[in-house]
Amino acid sequence: MNTKTNSEKEIKAFMSGLKRRNPGEKEFHQAVHEVVETLLPFTAEHTKYRDGYILERMTEPDRIITFRVTWEDDAGQIHADRAWRVQFNNAIGPYKGGLRFHPTVTQSVLKFLGFEQVLKNSLTGLPMGGAKGGSNFNPKGRSDREIMRFCQSMMIELHRHIGEDVDVPAGDINVGAREISYLFGTYKRLENRFAGILTGKGLAFGGSLVRKEATGYGAVYFMQNMLNHANDEVKGKTALVSGSGNVALYCMEKLLHLGAKVLTASDSSGFIHDPKGIDREKLDWLIDLKENRRGRISEYAEKFGCEFHEGKTPWGVKADLAFPCATQNELHEVDAQALVKNGCIAIAEGANMPSTAEAIEVFLQNDVLFGPAKAANAGGVAVSGLEQSQNQLRISWSREEVDDRLKKIMENIHSKCVQYGTREGKPVDYKSGANIAGFVKVADAMLAYGVV
Repeated sequence: MNTKTNSEKEIKAFMSGLKRRNPGEKEFHQAVHEVVETLLPFTAEHTKYRDGYILERMTEPDRIITFRVTWEDDAGQIHADRAWRVQFNNAIGPYKGGLRFHPTVTQSVLKFLGFEQVLKNSLTGLPMGGAKGGSNFNPKGRSDREIMRFCQSMMIELHRHIGEDVDVPAGDINVGAREISYLFGTYKRLENRFAGILTGKGLAFGGSLVRKEATGYGAVYFMQNMLNHANDEVKGKTALVSGSGNVALYCMEKLLHLGAKVLTASDSSGFIHDPKGIDREKLDWLIDLKENRRGRISEYAEKFGCEFHEGKTPWGVKADLAFPCATQNELHEVDAQALVKNGCIAIAEGANMPSTAEAIEVFLQNDVLFGPAKAANAGGVAVSGLEQSQNQLRISWSREEVDDRLKKIMENIHSKCVQYGTREGKPVDYKSGANIAGFVKVADAMLAYGVV
C-alpha cells in the first residue's frame, strides 16, 4: 500500500471517530478535517506526537460551558437566549478568543472557531490558549438599552468562568466596543476589581490603540509578506474585499496605505463594485455608514453611482488580490475557479474559515498564494494579546509601537509558515505551514505536561 493511500485511510478513520463523538457539528468537522489532513502525515513522521495521542486530545475541548441568558426588552417582553463558552486548550497560556452574537451561533460554530483559535494563537508566539464563545442572541434591530441588558445578564453567568489568568474573551461578529463596554462594566461591579479580563475595551479604560484595525491590517501585512517572498508587492494591485465590518474596513484602509486599489465591499444584502476604486474619501464615508449609522452597503452605490449586486458575493470581479473578510464558508469552489480564471494571484483570509475545502483545493492546484485564516487573520488576537500585556503592566503603548509590534508578529507568522510549508519548485504551501507551525508549539507543551 502506498503512503498516500495509507494516509487517506488514516484521515478517514480519524474523522469517522470525531464525527461519531460530535454528531451533526458540520462546521467543527470541516475545521478539523482541514487540519488533520496536514497533521496526520506529519505525526506519522514525528511519532512522539502520535504516541502521545496529541491530535485526539487536541480536538477535544477542555470544557464547554452552556448557559441561559434571560433578559427583558423595551416592551417588557422576557426573552431567554442560549450562550456558550468553549474553553478549548490552555496548554500555552490562558484561554483567549472572541464572543459572537448572531442567530447562526451554535456549539458547532463555536467549537470550530475555538479549535482554529488554538493554532492561530500559537502562531502569534504570544502565551495564549484557544477559546471561543457567544450567543444565538440577535442584536439586529435592538436598542442600545436592550443590548445593554442582554450583556449584563450574560456577564452575570460568564464572570465566574473567566479571569486574566484563566480566560480572556474579546469581541467578534456583533460584539464591538459597545458590547465589550457593557460586559466589562458588569464584570467590574460583580467582582469589585479592575482587571484585564476582556480585550477590545475602550481606550479610556484599558483598551489598546490599533485593536479595532488589527485584524484587517494584519491580513494585509500577511499578504504583503507573501508577495514580497515571491518577489512582488501590494502596490499597484487591484483587490476584492468582502464584508464591511471592522475587518473589511481596515483591510481596505491598509490596502490604500500600501498603494492598492480596492474595488468591492459587501454585507448580507449583496456587494458593491466600484471600478474607480474605494478611495480615502469614500472609505471614510463607508466607515461612518457602517460604524455610526449602521446602514446597508447599497447606500454606497446610491451615493457614489456604482453597481450594487443584490444577494451576491464579489468573487466574479476581475482583480489581482482577494480578501474574504465577511464570514465562514462565503467563498465556494465556483468562486475560486472564477478568481483563478480572472488572474487572481493571492488570497488572504480576513474572516474565520471563509473558504470551503473545495475552494482551497482550487487555489493550491493552480499555485495561487493562499494565506489561511489562522495565519492571515491572526492580527486581531495578536493585538488583543498586546492589550493583555499593557493591562498587566499598567501601561499604554503608542499607536506606532503597537503597529510595529503587529507588523513584526505577522512577519514571524509568515516565517513559520515558510519554514514548514516550503515545497521544492512550487509556491509555499501556507495552509500546511500554518497548521504544522501552530500545532508543534501546543503539542510540545502538552507532551511536557504528561498525561493530563
